[in-house]
Amino acid sequence: MTGRIADASLWRAGLDRIEWARAHMPVTSALAARLASEGTVAGIRIGVSDVLEPKTATVALALAEAGAEVTVTSAGRNTDDAVAAALAHAGLPVYARADAERADDRANALALIDHRPQVIVDDGASTIRLAHLERPDVVAEMRGATEQTTSGVRPLRRMQADGALRIPVVAANDARSKSLFDNMHGTGQSVVFAVADVADRSLRGATVVVVGYGRVGTGIAQHCAALGARVVVTETDAVAALQAAFAGYEVRPLTEAVRRADIVISATGIRHTIDVAHLDALPDGAIVAVGGGVGQEIALDAARAAGAVEISRDAAVSVLRMPSGTRVRVLDDGNCLNVSAAEGNPVEIMDLSFGVQLASVAHLLVTPDLAPGVHDLPRAADDEVAAIALGSFGGALDVPSAAQTAFLAAWNPEDGDE
Repeated sequence: MTGRIADASLWRAGLDRIEWARAHMPVTSALAARLASEGTVAGIRIGVSDVLEPKTATVALALAEAGAEVTVTSAGRNTDDAVAAALAHAGLPVYARADAERADDRANALALIDHRPQVIVDDGASTIRLAHLERPDVVAEMRGATEQTTSGVRPLRRMQADGALRIPVVAANDARSKSLFDNMHGTGQSVVFAVADVADRSLRGATVVVVGYGRVGTGIAQHCAALGARVVVTETDAVAALQAAFAGYEVRPLTEAVRRADIVISATGIRHTIDVAHLDALPDGAIVAVGGGVGQEIALDAARAAGAVEISRDAAVSVLRMPSGTRVRVLDDGNCLNVSAAEGNPVEIMDLSFGVQLASVAHLLVTPDLAPGVHDLPRAADDEVAAIALGSFGGALDVPSAAQTAFLAAWNPEDGDE
């Protein structure tokens, strides 16, 4: 075994937390058991590049127990050193440590790629893209990859359009069992709670500007409103903006909304969503944060180049003085706040997401003729993940009656309703 971790002696504390998570992940456990019984991943080299915490570790261990050769990496800001130690103690090569700098993160991802994975399970698509750029010989031998974030699927679709994506990638993010729950409920809740916790501020009575009304933004807006905030939504998509208006939120351009914001939360996954002019226009003492997203979604480098100066720092709260004199409180340097400065999404939510990832891995391996490009998880596999989760909550599906089945089989939409 090889790897780079911070402190191997932390393994027991990490293992205790992994075992707790595993006890609350019935979907992941059920699908991993099937992979093991059917031999789907036996002998397959799988690289897991994801936030390294107990829920991710559960998936990595489940794949290894099902017969895969698993290697793990994670960015330093997203790494729990005790969990990394537990995986290393279990025999997995792990390249991740919490004190890693950006150059170390890149080196660690390349180290994972140098294990020549046949499948990469990715979060943000950074490792998939790095493999294409730096290890094309590894990519040439890969069976494919899975991607579980909106901000990761977007550049992969761009690569596909440019003819640069050389492997099939299953967009686990787009499966209904993932996006309807992880994005909206899980990330929505965990981002809002992280803002309140890190900023040490109640949302009751606050004006919160939610930038982007996709599924993550929808969840953030709902949870802010539930905690008593006055929510203003900004959107560039007319239909999404109309959805926000129908949900009861004020919808305004960002340049206008920031002028009376107490808190701004970006949920677009697009660089420079909150630009220098937006930061400069905020009221003194306003808070800015990112839920999910990408680097520089808050344009902090550009702000510093324009004359912004950090005047104080307390844990994950940095206070910038903008050229206008306004003081802006930036949470966790604009990183993915709910992950890098909090506990991430609830285990029940991530059980669904990782169940989708395992279903996506299985789809890649049992469908050898998938062409290079971004692919949806088949509806049947998506439905199976949801059905297992429903059963774990004590629910049960209804089934169509014989009359309904006959009607649907014979129905022709051109016949009207009769």
